[in-house]
Amino acid sequence: MNKSSITLKGLVLGAVMALSGGLSTAPASAAVVGVEPELQSWTFAGIFGKYDSNQLQRGFQVFQEVCASCHGARLMSFRNLSEEGGPLFSEDQVKALAAEYIIMDPELVEGERAATPADGWPNPFETERDARGSNSGAFPPDFSVLAKARGVSQKFPFWAFNYFTGYQEGGPDYIYNLLVNYVDAPHDVEVPEGQSWNAYLGGTLAMGPPLFEGIVDYEGDVFPETVEQYSADIAAFMMWMAEPHLASRKEMGFRTITFLLLLAGMMYLVKRKIWSNVEH
Repeated sequence: MNKSSITLKGLVLGAVMALSGGLSTAPASAAVVGVEPELQSWTFAGIFGKYDSNQLQRGFQVFQEVCASCHGARLMSFRNLSEEGGPLFSEDQVKALAAEYIIMDPELVEGERAATPADGWPNPFETERDARGSNSGAFPPDFSVLAKARGVSQKFPFWAFNYFTGYQEGGPDYIYNLLVNYVDAPHDVEVPEGQSWNAYLGGTLAMGPPLFEGIVDYEGDVFPETVEQYSADIAAFMMWMAEPHLASRKEMGFRTITFLLLLAGMMYLVKRKIWSNVEH
């Protein structure tokens, strides 16, 4: 085997590794013993997918009105809501939104001030003890990167295809299926006090069903105010919080793969040219 062929194979292998690692990293799976997950069709799915800013705005509304009373988002700042690739709220909207919240500031005489776009999203509880005390001993997880820390469990060979299809929506799929599967427990199962049965997990949760039809009032009549719609919107918003630069990362990965493939082709042609008059 000559050096040119070794170089060519190395370039091709690098392209495959970039495709599998750079664009379609499989999410962490979660062992689920309940119902099979219903995978959703996300706008940000696939190699060329990107976020739908309108859906992210609806998801933020669900987060603000329902989820934020218990769950924090410590890695998100108000100004992130106006950045490219996100919900695309205007700067004036973000300023007005931030002004609705109070930030504790010990450097001020008053000890507090109105939030600014540069401030992080305020935590609903000052300490973990306060959080557990308000939730029957359970600690509500932070939403910042939760969509990247969860995933659906897939059987072989479906999970193997993820490295070629660009599937990395296991987190949003997990969140969606969790939220839409709060049902009555089977007759032979006793649910402890303060717990709720979730068919997707096949077990109980300390968090009760947070979403009900009509709980969030969407502007206009285009999108239904159902648990399924709310769940899809908040799942998409949580995915954006966990990976706000997803679209730009995919674009960079695609450019890198294209470059590597072109370089591999050029190296092959060079090899053919150099060795064309050499007897083998």
